Amino acid sequence: MSWEQKNEDILLKRSFLFGITGIVICLIPLFNNYFNWLEIPMTPVNGIGIVLQFFALSIAIMVLRKRKITEETKDKAKKMILVLGVSLIFFFLL
Repeated sequence: MSWEQKNEDILLKRSFLFGITGIVICLIPLFNNYFNWLEIPMTPVNGIGIVLQFFALSIAIMVLRKRKITEETKDKAKKMILVLGVSLIFFFLL
């Protein structure tokens, strides 16, 4: 079964999981800069977090573009897109 044929609620849950995982992974380099736990380059870790956030954003956009979805699902997808967009802007400008 392809992603486009899945239930909207399942897709939004997956989008949330990928998004929150990406945000947490992007926070690791921030805390490492402040506390100096590890002396390794943190750029790849930040990149993985950003990729996960982009993937979550694409799932939320795919849900929003589906036909015949309820208004509640549309609102959830819009909120997810807004939160992920703001977090991506934050981690890009950092």
